[in-house]
Amino acid sequence: MSEKTANIAVLFAHPAIHRSRVNKVLFEHIRNLPGVTARDLYELYPDFNIDVETEQEILVQADLLVFQHPVYWYSVPAIVKEWMDVVLTRGFAYGAGGDALQGKDIQLVLSTGGSRQAYSGSGQHGYPLDELLRPLQQTARFCGMNFLTPLVIYAGRSASDEQLREHAQHYGELLLDYYTRER
Repeated sequence: MSEKTANIAVLFAHPAIHRSRVNKVLFEHIRNLPGVTARDLYELYPDFNIDVETEQEILVQADLLVFQHPVYWYSVPAIVKEWMDVVLTRGFAYGAGGDALQGKDIQLVLSTGGSRQAYSGSGQHGYPLDELLRPLQQTARFCGMNFLTPLVIYAGRSASDEQLREHAQHYGELLLDYYTRER
C-alpha cells in the first residue's frame, strides 16, 4: 500500500445477513481494514430513516465509495435505492452547486445467484450483468464520479469455501491497493 491511506466508504446492504453466505464473508473480511469506513445500511437504518447529513459527510470525506450487496431483481436492495434517493440530492451530488462527488471513484462489489453464463445474451437472464448495471453507471456519471469495473462473484451460493476466501482476499487487496492500482 502506498504511504497515503485511502478513505474508503463501504456501504453494505443485505436485507437478510443472517442467511447470507457470500456477503457476510466478504463484509467481515473488509470491515476493519485501515482506511475503510464500513457501514451496514440495514443495521443502521432498519426503519429506512436515513441520516442524510451523516451520509453526505461520509461521502465528502471518502475518496472511494463502495456499494457491496447482492443483485436483487437486476438492481440494488431497497435500502440502497432509498439511500440514493435521499442522499444524492440536487445541490449536493448534482445540479447547481452539486459538486461534492466530482472526481470520486465508485466501485460495486456484487454477488449473484446466477452463473456468468446466466448473465449473457443467451443465458437465463438475457443480458450481461454490465448492461443491467447501466442505471448505476449513469448515476455515477450524473454525479461526476468515476465508475470502476465491478467486482462480481457469480453463482455465489454454489461457491466453495475456498473460492469465497479467495474472493474475500481479492476484495480486501482491491481496497488496500486502491491508491496503487491503475484506474
